[in-house]
Amino acid sequence: MVSRIAPFLLLVAACCPPKPAARPADPGAKAQASPGASDATALLDPREVHFANARQLTFGGDNAEAYWSFAGDRLIFQSNRAPFQCDQIMSIPANGGPASLLSSGKGRTTCPYYLKEDRGIVYASTHEKAAECPTPPDMSKGYLWGLFDYDIYRADADGKNPVRLTDNPGYDAEATVCGLDGSILFTSMRDGDLELYRMDADGKNVARLTSSPGYDGGAFFSADCKHIVWRASRPAGAELEDYQRLLKDNLVRPSRLEIYVANADGSDARQITYLGGANFAPYFDPKSERVLFSSNHLNPRSGEFDVFSINRDGTGLERITYAPGFDGFPMFSPDGTKLAFSSNRRDVNKGADGKETYRATGTPAGERDTNVFIVDWVRDARGEASAPSGADRFREAVAYLADDARAGRGVGSTGLRDSADWVESQFRALKLTQILAAGDSATTGVIHSTYRQPFEVTTGQVRGPATALKLDGAAIAAELFTPVSISASKKVAGAIVDVGWGIIDADSKRDDYKGKAVKGKIVLVHRGEPSAPGGAPAAGAPANATGITQPGTPVTHGTGADLRTKVGHAATRGALALIVVDDGDPGAAEQPLPVLAAASGGHAAIPVLVISRAAAAALRKPGAHRAELSVELTAVRTRTENVVAMLPAGGTPKPGVIVIGAHLDHLGMGGPGSGSLESTPGIHNGADDNASGVAALLEAARVLSAKRGELTRNVVFIAFSAEEMGILGSTHFTKNSPIKEPIYAMLNMDMVGRMRMNQLQVFGVESGAQWRELLAPACSAARVVCSLSGSGYGPSDHMAFYIGGAPVLHFFTGAHGDYHKTSDDTATINAAGGAQTAALVAILAQALATRDQPLTYVKSATPPPDLSRPRTGGASLGTIPAYDDDPSRPAGVKVADVMPGGAAAKAGVKAGDILVGLDAATIRNLTDMMAVLGGAKPGQKVKISVLRDGKKLTLDGEYGAPRGR
Repeated sequence: MVSRIAPFLLLVAACCPPKPAARPADPGAKAQASPGASDATALLDPREVHFANARQLTFGGDNAEAYWSFAGDRLIFQSNRAPFQCDQIMSIPANGGPASLLSSGKGRTTCPYYLKEDRGIVYASTHEKAAECPTPPDMSKGYLWGLFDYDIYRADADGKNPVRLTDNPGYDAEATVCGLDGSILFTSMRDGDLELYRMDADGKNVARLTSSPGYDGGAFFSADCKHIVWRASRPAGAELEDYQRLLKDNLVRPSRLEIYVANADGSDARQITYLGGANFAPYFDPKSERVLFSSNHLNPRSGEFDVFSINRDGTGLERITYAPGFDGFPMFSPDGTKLAFSSNRRDVNKGADGKETYRATGTPAGERDTNVFIVDWVRDARGEASAPSGADRFREAVAYLADDARAGRGVGSTGLRDSADWVESQFRALKLTQILAAGDSATTGVIHSTYRQPFEVTTGQVRGPATALKLDGAAIAAELFTPVSISASKKVAGAIVDVGWGIIDADSKRDDYKGKAVKGKIVLVHRGEPSAPGGAPAAGAPANATGITQPGTPVTHGTGADLRTKVGHAATRGALALIVVDDGDPGAAEQPLPVLAAASGGHAAIPVLVISRAAAAALRKPGAHRAELSVELTAVRTRTENVVAMLPAGGTPKPGVIVIGAHLDHLGMGGPGSGSLESTPGIHNGADDNASGVAALLEAARVLSAKRGELTRNVVFIAFSAEEMGILGSTHFTKNSPIKEPIYAMLNMDMVGRMRMNQLQVFGVESGAQWRELLAPACSAARVVCSLSGSGYGPSDHMAFYIGGAPVLHFFTGAHGDYHKTSDDTATINAAGGAQTAALVAILAQALATRDQPLTYVKSATPPPDLSRPRTGGASLGTIPAYDDDPSRPAGVKVADVMPGGAAAKAGVKAGDILVGLDAATIRNLTDMMAVLGGAKPGQKVKISVLRDGKKLTLDGEYGAPRGR
């Protein structure tokens, strides 16, 4: 690396002032009077619209990292000036004046900061290890930063009475302070890498905040101390090996640095810049959601550093400074009205002898001087508009789709229709091609192309007039009972058998059906599960007369308390119907009757009613009881649409089409049957799930559209509907595809808006033999750390394509506590990370669209989670159910695919079969199937009945173990 930029690299890699080459002042610089410390007249560039009233505080030498006192009246900084041989700590009044030495003048010091309420200072120093300046690294082998043996000290505000806070071999430095509790952030290599730590003001209770290989440092708290911001390098491959080798010798070769933000405990860490070059010295604007930092990304091999501003989610990048040379270490005054920074900018006079002096002081001006400046911050100024970045576009898309006006994008809602219209408008703006036909040729002879692919799904049910209930001959008022969504529509009558909670649980050796004959009768159960004050009772502990022990902590019975499981237990034992009442704990408030929704998983084999305590009161009296009931439920079918567009290849076409997809729908207002994890309805905006995926889809389409001339395969973009209802939109597309060529590959993005620590999960790599070799360079080019795993199965739209025979990938930034809740909103989105995911998908798609060799499809034996087996216990068949919501299909579970080597495959079950029976149990839907599997055991023989081409076949099989056993 050339020596001209070495001082800048020293600056960004450690807390050291720069020694840049001299640069002439910009002849176009604005004349700006500066009262107080300086009378400079040429300190500001006209484009620096956020700056006013510039004041120069230091004149000569290397002065940097000037940080405000919490009172806003002084700054503390490090300076390398005669008579000292290396950096020492000084302070200076904010309105100008002489600087005061605070450190001892011995050893080397760095990174000063004021303590809470300005009751002292904190800085790092080597003075107790040696009075001399430490020997700098040998630069003959390239630029290196020495990890000097610093310890962190606190001292009085005048520098007296220094006390060492750290006492570890090696580097402890870069300390900054929370103004609320006085805790200290710092960087240390005490655990073998350069990581961030937090400790109390007295040096106790040290906690490590970061753990990724690479340098983490220069961290600051936000004004409320809830967040931190810092610079980090993340070397990989040969760079990581070089980094680790040098670290053993207490050296660092500065590599690319980017800006990260996180919660104050280090959680939810997010990279917010992907600029390349050296980005460092970040600081929060105390009055906004923005971060200022210094960067040379416009010319990474130069020493030209400027201050930039960016939002905490990586959007809104803005250039702040334009002066030649170095501008860095921006720090706001506590009230946010002023900014201190270090700069090479110069206001000098040149004498007849060629020597330069500062205009304000008449003192000599060094060719490499770096000085401290203060400006008034003009918050509302607007400079030259920056071109929107991928992060800006990503956030804009998420903000539209996840706005309250979209009302959660539920299937059938105006919000989803508006969202589909908006996606179509984006496809049109990119000049993507319509490939679907619309119109009625039979009656009008008119056929036209469209972006929409309509289909119908079941979105709800209505209670028919035949629904009725009599208990012991007395009619029950309609408002006192309701059928549940999975209830069969049927009329039955019979004696009632009370089975308590209706739970069968092998782990706790509980069987509420033991000794009770329910065949041909109607089963009565409590809603939910029992509870006890200290947790579950001992196995086999007897219940009291109400079927519970005492109110308190719920007793856990796996899935035994789930209504579907209770229905399955009753149906497989020959019961005619199931009645549920919420009276297991009479002291608890009664839950409201459930609301009808679509029957996810299909209808049960028997009618299921929930009745109120008032209606059930007579059933709790001694003696025999009887019920007559009728259920009539009618499905509500709703039209919805996939939005589909194609980017035609600009080059000589190769066989196969690449599909890039993301689902557009979400949970609407939530409520029963929606998948919401909240009991109270509300707008489920689904910013991450999956406005983020659609935003990435559009960004990838934009990137690839600009390169269409290079593509030799067509690329199809699809925003799917009804994914949340069971990948119905993608299943419909694969069954009714307008694409006549084979699918070369499918790339799916679902929940890509919460990237943490720049890490992306990529599932499906086992679906194609070449995925790992293709992903490695793509992830590297996108500067994203990819975690690769998984088969082509999984609970998102890629699975429909994998079942259809295409290699697939599923991109995902991880689970979080806002999943399927109203709190999944735009404010939680990491727009920078989402844009990088889109960039990665575009890079990979371009590689696929120009690749000569075929991709090798691999049929995986790895089962997907929670699809054809109970969540705990039981057995497995190794089948993948179809998710096409076809109301005309015969009763049973249609098999979309079978797992190689699984129980179904060994028995001869094939994709396309309709499973209708397991031994004596009739299988009408997934609910029936789950109930049977829940009571089965691995290794148990089973007769599997299927419909194939309209004929019933009985196959001999043996249950397999569920995944995870």
